[in-house]
Amino acid sequence: MSERITIGKIIAAHGVHGEVKVQPLTDFPRRFKKTKKVWVDAVNHYLDIEQVREQQDLFLIKFCGFDHREEAEKLKNSLVQVDPDQVAKLPPGHFFHFQIIGLDVYDADSQHLGQVKEILETGANDVYVVKRENKKDLLLPALKSVVLAIDVDHQKMVVELPRGLDD
Repeated sequence: MSERITIGKIIAAHGVHGEVKVQPLTDFPRRFKKTKKVWVDAVNHYLDIEQVREQQDLFLIKFCGFDHREEAEKLKNSLVQVDPDQVAKLPPGHFFHFQIIGLDVYDADSQHLGQVKEILETGANDVYVVKRENKKDLLLPALKSVVLAIDVDHQKMVVELPRGLDD
């Protein structure tokens, strides 16, 4: 996998010295304090992080070479991204959403059901939305009793459909 992973969005310039306000879009927001370099899509290249401060649920980030508010304003609405090798390590059997979306979904009899197109966060458990050919989307609860196996390397998910789910 070579595409970058979004960890935040620049929502505004802050102050007069080139800082930006970043809304974290990661389950690990403290990563901003440890990260030294990020990809910013507005400039289409990596920027070195000079300083990071927390402000409520946002982060104030000062990038090297951005010393004035006018420069920082050009970054507004940009995505802040990292390379896949910079994502936090998860315990075995746990996956990031970006790893699940796009997986081909098969039932226990190896019949192709479709492809995960989105994940709904319901609070109790996630729900995988599976796009199918010539059928309405299938909503799969992300439960161990339903999702039997996930193989990210082979882009495959095997599921056991609960009775009545696909009627």
